[in-house]
Amino acid sequence: MASKRFNNVYIKDNFSVVGPLEKDGLLKNYDLVMDDYYYGEKTFEQAEIKMQKVVVDNLLAHNKLTDSKIDALIGGDLVNQISISSYNAAKYRIPYLGVYSACASYAEELIIGAALISGKLAKNIVCVTSSHNLNAERQFRYPVEYGAVKKHTTTFTTTAAIATLLTSDMTSIKLESATIGKVIDMGVKDTNNMGAVMAPAAADVLNTHLLEMKRNINYYDIILTGDLGRVGKEIFTEMLDKVYNLRIKKYMDAGCEIYTNNQETYAGASGPVALPLVLFEKVLSCKKYKKILVIATGSLQSVQLANQKLGIPGIAHAISLEVM
Repeated sequence: MASKRFNNVYIKDNFSVVGPLEKDGLLKNYDLVMDDYYYGEKTFEQAEIKMQKVVVDNLLAHNKLTDSKIDALIGGDLVNQISISSYNAAKYRIPYLGVYSACASYAEELIIGAALISGKLAKNIVCVTSSHNLNAERQFRYPVEYGAVKKHTTTFTTTAAIATLLTSDMTSIKLESATIGKVIDMGVKDTNNMGAVMAPAAADVLNTHLLEMKRNINYYDIILTGDLGRVGKEIFTEMLDKVYNLRIKKYMDAGCEIYTNNQETYAGASGPVALPLVLFEKVLSCKKYKKILVIATGSLQSVQLANQKLGIPGIAHAISLEVM
């Protein structure tokens, strides 16, 4: 089975930092805000490394924890060879696991952390992820300075970092179960349409989760997908209806909840931080949802393979949270 139940796994705390555009968006309760994209560093890559260190340092300080009290640091990002997370991990004396599921990396981190804690192999685990718009654009498409024209299907990579503390100590947020997704390639070749790439994987993992956990789609108070954006969100809901005979009503996509309509972000937000930002700053903070299904989505694209006109694989992982 792709679905796993966990015992005694809880989310205790999180800490976030966001970029200049994000602070003017729809969400307002971020912990820290960057004044500019360099964040006091010489390059954008070094700025993103600093972003990760800032959120991890503050998370540890808020919970009065030292490196020796953390059993594992699990990190992931979008830069080649997840180098941002690895450079950041070198600043700590904590066992490190680097993961990559593109924009679904955060959910993969939580699943791995939950498995370790549920199996009594760990007590405290820090999961960290980040993305920087100017790093991602330069790597996956064109440098911003190039001035390439964007399609309406393009999503806008969020500039932010977030760190989350998983623990075996009981808190009000329980990580109850998860469903590991399958890689799905529907032959979409357009790197500027990640919503279409990821939507089939999101629909598949939701259907798998409901079948294996023997739950109705209305079991959850809200279902939150990662960064499908406005285009992918429509494809996702249509596929649920026509392919899986599922009608989704209590639904939100993180990609549509970060920027205002007046901000030039095309189809909405993307990046591995989009989902956790909306999860913590909107869904959990409103305190009205008790059963939450989070579906992180990722476009597993490569510049080299995209230029060879191959289809782009998509991935999605689902995590079930219970708020007590």
